[in-house]
Amino acid sequence: MAAPNIVTLTQENFTKEVIESAGPILADFWAEWCGPCKMLGPLLDELAAEYDGRVRIGKVNIDEHAALAAQFNITSIPTLLLFHKGEVAEQLVGLRSKKDLKTRFDRVVG
Repeated sequence: MAAPNIVTLTQENFTKEVIESAGPILADFWAEWCGPCKMLGPLLDELAAEYDGRVRIGKVNIDEHAALAAQFNITSIPTLLLFHKGEVAEQLVGLRSKKDLKTRFDRVVG
């Protein structure tokens, strides 16, 4: 179960939630069958709480929204795209540590 402040991103809401977002948002491209994706989930829940109000977190299920994955050339999961002002500011592929994620967040948030 994702934290309450993690948004489910879909083909329908991606532009509004991510591209037009006033602040930074991390898009997690994942799938139910992906082990590393499942391991990343609790870290993203913690970060969503720690960065509440500074960085939003959204999740894109690539099995349900394959067109979004294709649009951003997602070839491996988990892939994390950190958007700032509608552009990809950081891209991380694979399971990352909480410390690494915080470093990337802090780089964008300031």
